[in-house]
Amino acid sequence: MAAVGAAMVLLAAAGACDGGGKGDRDKDATRALAAQKLRWAACPAPAAEAESAGPADGAGWECARMTVPVDWSDPGEEQMKLALIRGRATGPGRRIGSLVFNFGGPGQPGVSMLPAAAQSYQDFATLRTRYDLVSFDPRGTGDSRPVRCLDDSAQDKASAADKTPDTPAEMTTLLHLARANTQACAKHSGPLLAHIGTRSTARDLDLLRQVLGDDTLSYLGFSYGTELGAVYAHLYPRKVGRAVFDAVTNPADTPVQTALGQAEGFQLALGDFLKDCTRRHGNCPAGDTVKQATATIRTLLSRLERTPLPTQDGRPLTQTGALNGIIQALYARSYWPSLQEGLNEAMQQGSGNVLLALSDQLTGRDPQGHYSTVQAANIATLCADTPHRYTPDDVKKSLPAFRKASPVFGSHVAWGQLLQCTDWPVAGTANTPVTATGSPAILLIATTGDPATPRTNLPRMARQLGPRTAIQITRNGDGHTAYGTSPCVTDIVNAYLLTGTHPKTGTTCTT
Repeated sequence: MAAVGAAMVLLAAAGACDGGGKGDRDKDATRALAAQKLRWAACPAPAAEAESAGPADGAGWECARMTVPVDWSDPGEEQMKLALIRGRATGPGRRIGSLVFNFGGPGQPGVSMLPAAAQSYQDFATLRTRYDLVSFDPRGTGDSRPVRCLDDSAQDKASAADKTPDTPAEMTTLLHLARANTQACAKHSGPLLAHIGTRSTARDLDLLRQVLGDDTLSYLGFSYGTELGAVYAHLYPRKVGRAVFDAVTNPADTPVQTALGQAEGFQLALGDFLKDCTRRHGNCPAGDTVKQATATIRTLLSRLERTPLPTQDGRPLTQTGALNGIIQALYARSYWPSLQEGLNEAMQQGSGNVLLALSDQLTGRDPQGHYSTVQAANIATLCADTPHRYTPDDVKKSLPAFRKASPVFGSHVAWGQLLQCTDWPVAGTANTPVTATGSPAILLIATTGDPATPRTNLPRMARQLGPRTAIQITRNGDGHTAYGTSPCVTDIVNAYLLTGTHPKTGTTCTT
């Protein structure tokens, strides 16, 4: 014990001789970053090559750029710019401050998402009466030094490739594609990949709070945005203001647990779609009962693995494209008519235009054949946020559980998600713990039929944050996220954000 104590004294003395050294320089750099002044101006019209941009007509939105360190452990060294967008509070009523949004992904660019969401959901106008609405492109996304990996042609091949290998040749192809993506990410974005994780983004978020001039962070995060919010609350519990997490994740899950939950969630959502389809439509394309319809869809997918369907733009609809299209349509009930149309087209007309268009939405491909960087940023963030690196043997061992959870999506999700980080060039670190002792109450929202973030995440996230911190709200319904689509949830959130009214934990919304 004496030797250890002596070593500690020597270390302390060495630090004292350095006069603070790097620690003082880091503090000076951090103070300088917090003192920066944002130059807000009307958002430019989107350029064809832009990764994200504000609304084409300005529409009262302003854009700016904020300087952040690439490496928060060395804030005085290399820096980068984050793209920001703001809509000033309109009144009437006293301005509360800024309300910062994150739209999930990870990888969704807030600069383009915020105006689009405000246009789609009129309730954003209610929030804007007393808040400046603010969002940002998180590091590695949109126009904030985006992660870049495969080019458009290579991404087309990857998006169509078989993700459920049944033969050694198919396995070889799948592994080759996964490695090609990793190598492309390392080639085009290597130095940035070690600094894309959620903890770095949470520190960016706190810098944004300071630069905006707010004492605490008012925040509305969706899907992955709930994980970002939870990490922020863990790092800065006494800087949390009024915060809402909609479609909560569970940061404590391993990638296997997350993927397994999603496979089960999409199977549940498909069943809900088919119940609606068979009940309300006498000509539901897949069949007259949920069991029959599920079997018909599985037959279609099996056939597509051998014989893809033609489409108008020349790209065939493969099994992977069809699965991606179905998954995209299950994110929101408003997509269900398109899913019904797509299945009808595939089964009765022998073409795959609608399902391929839905798949393109999921993968971020525009009509001109250009891909956004959302997928690249998604993989980079997920790999930075986990130490797990799975092998094909790991996936094979997990397949029975995935197939049991979802006969339709299980294998596709297992192979598609678990090998993404296998050869990733930098190590990852888990986001746990996310305890938030000392934080004010946070609203946590989950939807019973959510395909991507199952309702089971709700009590698990609540336990991690702490019983005095989490207020749990459940929405009975379908789709991913609830604010803006559920009047009950929307009223609760608006009352909380605008007046500080706390609902009773355990509240259930049925509308």
